[in-house]
Amino acid sequence: MNRFHVHLAVDELEASIRFYSAMFGAEPSVRKNDYAKWMLDDPRINFAISKRSHRPGINHLGIQVESDADLDLMRRRLADAEITATTPGETACCYAQSKKYWTTDPQGVAWETYHSLHSIPVFGEDGDPQTVHAASACCIPDSAQTSQPLASPVVAKRSACCP
Repeated sequence: MNRFHVHLAVDELEASIRFYSAMFGAEPSVRKNDYAKWMLDDPRINFAISKRSHRPGINHLGIQVESDADLDLMRRRLADAEITATTPGETACCYAQSKKYWTTDPQGVAWETYHSLHSIPVFGEDGDPQTVHAASACCIPDSAQTSQPLASPVVAKRSACCP
């Protein structure tokens, strides 16, 4: 079963962890010095927060799938609707190794669809979280951060942490 994904950028990580832990009635399943994630079954959501964006609010949305076959199915849905997306590939981001692709909705909100493979000890391919430029939205391709017409091809550019 797929899981809805929300990633928020926050100014105060500890205050946000306290708030969302109370809201969800659970502590984060992953907690780092710049990131926290709740994997909830009710509601079925992968809810993440981080201090890696220059602007608080929605960083990106997504759908987490359970298999490569599910990832292919979701990708075909977009292709059948003539909605462009990045080429699927493996990435290291948000303390996880995943297969994913990105698209942008008509409002310019970045959406990822991904299959998590396993946990990794760093936020992304950058290694040290302290070396990442604070204004970068790690993992979101540059093309997914700006609104583009759906008929235009979305071409991923390598970001600081993800191919």
